[in-house]
Amino acid sequence: MDQTTDAGHSSGHHNDGAPFAEERNRYLRHCAERGTTPFSLRTKRSELLWIATRLGPDASSKGIDIEALRRIAIERQQAHGAVTAARRVVDIGRPWLRFLGWWREPSARFVYQSQLDEYVRWMRDERGFTASTLEQWTRVIGRFLRWCDQTDRQLGDLQAADIDAYFVTKATGRWSRVSVANTASALRGFLRYAGKRGMCAESLAGSICRPRLYRQESLPYAPDWSDVQRMLADAETDKPRDIRDRAILLLLAVYGMRSGEVVALRLDQIDWAGRTLRLFRLKRRQPQMYPLVSSVRRSPATLTRYGRRRRARKSSSVCKRPADR
Repeated sequence: MDQTTDAGHSSGHHNDGAPFAEERNRYLRHCAERGTTPFSLRTKRSELLWIATRLGPDASSKGIDIEALRRIAIERQQAHGAVTAARRVVDIGRPWLRFLGWWREPSARFVYQSQLDEYVRWMRDERGFTASTLEQWTRVIGRFLRWCDQTDRQLGDLQAADIDAYFVTKATGRWSRVSVANTASALRGFLRYAGKRGMCAESLAGSICRPRLYRQESLPYAPDWSDVQRMLADAETDKPRDIRDRAILLLLAVYGMRSGEVVALRLDQIDWAGRTLRLFRLKRRQPQMYPLVSSVRRSPATLTRYGRRRRARKSSSVCKRPADR
């Protein structure tokens, strides 16, 4: 079984009765021959099926432009409920339509269109970039060159300050670090190519610094407060482990304590009568007084009952595990 057939069965969308089945399968075989992974093939097959069912019978004769594809993409996003769904339809659908010769390019050209077309041909013919990479880099570089055109910046006169101005104008508050890094890589590649051919200064590409990307940086910075409230509610039982866990969660969520500060906390640091909490912050190396906020003050038994169950002395650690009693 070849990759495309396997991908189709795995995704559950191998349906030869759907429109343009031969055109879709021919493109998927083309992608498989160029090293597309089985996972990507399954994704492409699913999206192409969605697109094909929404193309008219005259798609091959009249062609499809970006506006028509965007309408299909918006419909996909509304049905799927994910922001990335629309982008995926465009990113997968446009290369397929170009492969078939059905894609209608926008008629409006800009002053640097010929330089962009030349670079795209070089990436495809000399470097052998994949269709998806060509699609992404063409979009990114085209956006930059249009900005240069709109702001009356000449490609041959560009300086590092102009590149900085582009990122400040376009990226600030809108692009993630990953988007900035991808854009920086694409522009650096184009400007290196342009510099060697005398279109701009050769040193310009070296002035672009790609931001560092960190592993798992796409994970949320912190849990949503509603999630914290659910965890607190789940821990509100009479079980010793839950009593301990709720105390720890309150200290972490309300006071922003570090794990080491929670472990070092003692019962004699809590003044229930005075409604204060004395903490020794690790970075300040001196005690700090905090008010017992209402969320903690409303349930003082969370901490005191735990201490009684352990038959703890006054100086016992608040967050010692029940198993260590």
